[in-house]
Amino acid sequence: EEMFEQVRVGNAEAAMVPIENSLAGRVADTQRLIPESELKITSEYFLEVNHNLIAIKGTKLSDIKRIHSHEQGIAQCRKKIIKLDKEMIIEADTAGSAKMISELNNSEDAAIASELAAKIYNLDILESNFQDSKNNVTRFLIMQKELVDIDASSNHILTTLVFNVRSIPAALYKCLGGFASNGVNITKLESYVHPQGFDVAQFYIDFEGHPDNPSVKLALEEMKFFCKHLKILGVYEKSSFRKK
Repeated sequence: EEMFEQVRVGNAEAAMVPIENSLAGRVADTQRLIPESELKITSEYFLEVNHNLIAIKGTKLSDIKRIHSHEQGIAQCRKKIIKLDKEMIIEADTAGSAKMISELNNSEDAAIASELAAKIYNLDILESNFQDSKNNVTRFLIMQKELVDIDASSNHILTTLVFNVRSIPAALYKCLGGFASNGVNITKLESYVHPQGFDVAQFYIDFEGHPDNPSVKLALEEMKFFCKHLKILGVYEKSSFRKK
């Protein structure tokens, strides 16, 4: 919330927010906040994440009883924590967890955080690459006040939007039918409950192409017949990471 607010009031040019992780899935808080943030997605960035199990100097793995971290840090290391039979404690963030255990100054508490956090708070790294898989990547979105100018003819554009459908049979099928008939590739589709209530479904979607492309225009026009609300959140270049 603070990141979005700082951009809205002009104290920052952009906010870089996590949206999904290859191990732990979507970052629910971000996905909930983006539609009402009044900001636009202007870029994406993929970061390979290396988590570290860190503790105060002299701590042994057998000393640890509790492991603290952000919920995503815990989720990305869950199998290893269970194998070690340690208690999982969710905190506000990873770096804050490192700071907290440095202040607690006891060997029963450890944190999952970055190598830099261990260095800043003078902590030992007991195990690097602590995540459950070496292929641990987080996708971030860059959020700004306005969309950036972009060449609509480019083949490397993603558009992100949210839309609502009525709770009736085949509503989603009908909303998305235009994408299939016009050859527009959907790369991500997520649903979650709208604040209005459990009978109102809101969908978050990424698809390839610019809203000004003829095929995309046709798909969106068809979509509008079957959804109650549609809002474009971003039009931006795909990250080169997607080509790897």
